[in-house]
Amino acid sequence: MQLFTKIVLYTDDQGFAQFREEVVELSQGSPRSMLSALSPSGGYQLRHSPVGFTKEFHCTKDPQFVFILSGQMQISLQDGSSKTFTAGQHFYSSDLLPDGATFDATIHGHQSRQVGAQPLETLFVRG
Repeated sequence: MQLFTKIVLYTDDQGFAQFREEVVELSQGSPRSMLSALSPSGGYQLRHSPVGFTKEFHCTKDPQFVFILSGQMQISLQDGSSKTFTAGQHFYSSDLLPDGATFDATIHGHQSRQVGAQPLETLFVRG
């Protein structure tokens, strides 16, 4: 059986956004083309972000896959760490505001921005 590594942006028990890896089994298809089980989705959106685009700290409103189509996207966390995703890469964004919490930009969420000389084009697929 083949495995696929999914990078997940999530909210930990203290309300901070973190990254983790999850393994997805590719148990369907054929030896030439292994597939995961079919997952439901709730639609998609495309976004163009010009050079210099930055979005302040925020939480994901709806869990979604984020696929980088062109350019580079940097995701920064409250602890100062960051990951940069380039064309062909993806992550699953599920860092939701904890139930009952009021958003605090010094604790919750992540910051996203375009980096490099090329505009950022992304595909968001709701999970």
